[in-house]
Amino acid sequence: MGTVAGYPEAMQLSWPPPARVALILALLWAVYVLLWTPGPLSLRALGLYPKKAGSRLVGWAATRTLPASWREPLLGRFAGRYGINLAEAEYPLAEYPSLQALFTRRLKPGLRPQEPVVPGSVNSPVDGRIIASGRIESGIAIQAKGLPYRIAELLRHDPGVARFEGGHFLTLYLSPKDYHRIHVPMEGRVSAVSRVEGELWPVNDASTGNLPRLYERNRRATWTALGTGSGAGLEVAAVLVGATHVGGVVIAPRWLGGRDLPEDGAFSVDLLPCAPGDDLGTFEFGSTVVLLVGGPRAADWTALRAGGDVKMGQRLGAYR
Repeated sequence: MGTVAGYPEAMQLSWPPPARVALILALLWAVYVLLWTPGPLSLRALGLYPKKAGSRLVGWAATRTLPASWREPLLGRFAGRYGINLAEAEYPLAEYPSLQALFTRRLKPGLRPQEPVVPGSVNSPVDGRIIASGRIESGIAIQAKGLPYRIAELLRHDPGVARFEGGHFLTLYLSPKDYHRIHVPMEGRVSAVSRVEGELWPVNDASTGNLPRLYERNRRATWTALGTGSGAGLEVAAVLVGATHVGGVVIAPRWLGGRDLPEDGAFSVDLLPCAPGDDLGTFEFGSTVVLLVGGPRAADWTALRAGGDVKMGQRLGAYR
């Protein structure tokens, strides 16, 4: 028996090739993700999908300019698949140069009038479906099926979240068929904007009902305003939550003052006046808005809608 470095050959350890080690580690990681991600198998499988890279690729593809002869057949098929109401779109289908342009379309003027102002009125910032609504108690809101999340973490860059205690949260989900622009919900002055870099899990019924703290985990941007006039005594925060293939959560340039929204941070806004229906932001594809209503008179504010479909400009609540 020979020796190597003073040890018999029979005692030498034989290490597997690096590629085999990498494969074993990858398989172990895949098994871990599939076993420990909650929810149905389709959701667990998404744990293996490179969601940020996939979202960047889809976003890139969606912005590519389509040849003019392709627009009506391709975009028309997409609109038909998801039930997009093209009769409401500002322009004819052939005038949208890309899928992203169709998604971020404006509506024909006058289609979404704001409901008349009353004391404490807060209108819907989007077309969508209210999937959760309730009081904020002990800094907690409910995602779905009793799953809690923390307002302090949702508004990670806001040091004064206690002003939303006793207020109200409403979660509005936008499906692919919906109008994807977000609008100002009440009369006021804009005080801050922020962005949190996070994951990009899907935001749908399967995810909201199974993934704990989903809104805390995902990428999001926040727009905050102090109420004036009819909104005096209130403060609202509109949280634009990203999702898989919805990496773009865009705050309208008007509120940024020529600055770029930080990748993960916040800055104050010089109390710029805002009115119901003004542009607030845009989703590049669909996702969710969490609307928080707080401020000194939050306890006097009552939600008039607790669920169901809603159109931008319809009243969500007011002072009782």
